[in-house]
Amino acid sequence: MTAIVDYGTGNIFSLCNAIEKQGNEFVVTCDPKLIYSADHIILPGVGEASSVMREIEIRSLTDTLKKVKSPVLGICIGMQVMCSFSEEGETDTLGIFKNRVNKIKSDGVKIPHMGWNRVENLKGPLYDGIDEGEWFYFVHSYAPDINEDTISFTNYSNLFSSSLNRFNFYGTQFHPEKSGAAGERFLRNFFMLNK
Repeated sequence: MTAIVDYGTGNIFSLCNAIEKQGNEFVVTCDPKLIYSADHIILPGVGEASSVMREIEIRSLTDTLKKVKSPVLGICIGMQVMCSFSEEGETDTLGIFKNRVNKIKSDGVKIPHMGWNRVENLKGPLYDGIDEGEWFYFVHSYAPDINEDTISFTNYSNLFSSSLNRFNFYGTQFHPEKSGAAGERFLRNFFMLNK
C-alpha cells in the first residue's frame, strides 16, 4: 500500500491515476499509523511552502515524516518541504535534505518554469533505464540548490537540483506523473525500492 500524504494540497488526480497505472493500491491520508505502515510514501506536489508546512504541523506529521523507514518520494512542493529552508514564505522546512529552496532567477526566462526540460547527471536507482538528458515536465517558481544530496540537475536560467536523495528519502522538482514514458519508468523504479 502506498500512502499519499494529505496536507491539503491541490489536485492529485493525475498522481492517483499514475499510481493505479502501476498496479499499486494507495490511500490519501494524514493518519500517522497508516503512513508508518505504508510500503511507499508520496508527498504530492501542489502548494506553497509556508502553507504546506503549516498544514503538516497542524496534522502533527513533522516527526512522522522525518522518522519513516519506507521509501519516501516528494514531488515538487513535496520535495521542497523536505529541504532545510524555502524562500517561498521565508519558512523553515523539514530539514531532511540540507538544500535551500530559492526563487528561480528570471534572467530572461519566464517564471514560473512551466513545461518540458532536460534532466541531467542522473544518479541512483530511480533513473534505471532512463536516458541521460531525458525530458520531464516542470511547473515551479522555486527550486533547491545543488549539494551532495543532488542526484540530477536541470538548467533554467541557472542550475538547480531536479532530484534529491538521502537515505530512504527521494525528491523530484519535476512531476513524474505528468512526464510520459520516462515518468512512468521513474515511478516504477520508485515502487521497486524495498522489493
